[in-house]
Amino acid sequence: MEQNAKIYVAGHRGMVGSAILRRLEKAGYHNFVTRVSSELDLRNQEAVAEFFATEKPDYVVLAAAKVGGINANNIYRAEFLYDNLMIQNNVIHHSYLNGVKKLLFLGSSCIYPKMAPQPLQENALLTGELESTNEPYAIAKIAGIKMCDAYRSQYGCNYISAMPTNLYGPHDNYDLKNSHVLPALIRKFHEAKLSGAPEVEVWGTGTPRREFLHVDDLADACFYLLENYNEPGLVNVGTGTDLSIRELAELVQRIVGYEGVIRFNSDYPDGTPRKLMDVSKLAEKGWKATIRLEEGVAAVYADAFETARPA
Repeated sequence: MEQNAKIYVAGHRGMVGSAILRRLEKAGYHNFVTRVSSELDLRNQEAVAEFFATEKPDYVVLAAAKVGGINANNIYRAEFLYDNLMIQNNVIHHSYLNGVKKLLFLGSSCIYPKMAPQPLQENALLTGELESTNEPYAIAKIAGIKMCDAYRSQYGCNYISAMPTNLYGPHDNYDLKNSHVLPALIRKFHEAKLSGAPEVEVWGTGTPRREFLHVDDLADACFYLLENYNEPGLVNVGTGTDLSIRELAELVQRIVGYEGVIRFNSDYPDGTPRKLMDVSKLAEKGWKATIRLEEGVAAVYADAFETARPA
């Protein structure tokens, strides 16, 4: 990308978008165009059309999305499908109409079938049924991948799709009802430590296995892809290693310094049994994650809860 290129990062205040913005700034890019949702509702086709016609960005990073954990995905099924379809349809289509040179679409590992062989390879897409709890979100993201490929095929657009694994990092969502598992655990253990609670409840059985990627690693991967990757289809972004939810809870417990008991509540759903990315495709292109989970979680905890931690 040219150093003075105009770059639109959609979702720049979110965990992913803000990390990508920081990575681009670190690389010397400065000509950004951004809008918060109160200024530009990406679900509104007319508003998006006006924005693109006025700003004419050279590059687009589509990190804006309606996101949440297993509970939010399961409850707000219509919103997760409608909002995400509208956001990506509008941004991708108007990128094409206004001559955007390259677009990076960000999805999620939940696009893969629930029982797909592990680790998850890119060619597993659409080979089986999705996990029911996040099916609406997954369908929207699959549609985004296919839309990027369709615009590439029909119009020659250089639109690429990256599928990150479970993410954590600065600006994460720590709401206990709507957050993902890792930030929820961090908050639960922190509050239990402060209150002296004898136990912490963790949803599910603790047996599912998950992979976690620091958002700064994802941002570095996205920068690498913008600079070096121009292929159809999708590419996984992850660490290639996983651990059980029980092991994750124990890791967070150690980092927070909570000394009580962990109780797993099997009344809550586990979701997909395992989600581990096959990251060999991106590794062969020349990129690998560098932030270890324990050091990443320790840094996130210190940053998010520093003011509330005892001296």
